[in-house]
Amino acid sequence: MKQRITVLIVEDSLDDFYLLEETLSTAEDIEVVLRHVSRLEEAVAAAAEGGVDVAIIDLALPDSFGLDTFDVFHRHHPLIPTIIMTGAMDREMALEAVRRGAQDYLFKGENTSRAVIHSIRYAIERQRLTTALKEAMERVKQLEGMLPICSICKNIRDDKGYWNSVESYITHHSMAVFSHSICPDCAQKHYKEFLPPGSTDE
Repeated sequence: MKQRITVLIVEDSLDDFYLLEETLSTAEDIEVVLRHVSRLEEAVAAAAEGGVDVAIIDLALPDSFGLDTFDVFHRHHPLIPTIIMTGAMDREMALEAVRRGAQDYLFKGENTSRAVIHSIRYAIERQRLTTALKEAMERVKQLEGMLPICSICKNIRDDKGYWNSVESYITHHSMAVFSHSICPDCAQKHYKEFLPPGSTDE
């Protein structure tokens, strides 16, 4: 079964849109569903309706121009992977958009179906990894504050009032994975009779 990807095309030139539509129609391994708008205001509203997997945006629109076009869309929809569509003369602007959060850029009239599909897939995967990393960092930040910990059993109270073991709490609030072992001091204290001769401090 083909993967179904909904692409929001934000392009005021019908010629450029039809060319991109024709290019994407030749994709063999995915099913591309296009949604087309010609203004930034319409793009923000269309994305708010949901169901958009990736957006391809021209930076020169009737109601917006240049990097402001990307900045406004990205501010409203930071989780939608966005590809900049621009002319070859605007390479520096496209690169700056990537530095600001766009996932990729394409030059008008210079893209094969394979190149566009690759860019779409790359944008979606890169956005997924970026979002996952941000979520992981947020969980790590939660561990930087004060933790209510029992002075006897060392269990930690979570934000719902339940007490959890240290291992359980950290596992649920970070990307850490525990591997259990025994430190030398505990080994000598609890398993001294099983240690090889000469391995103790005595």
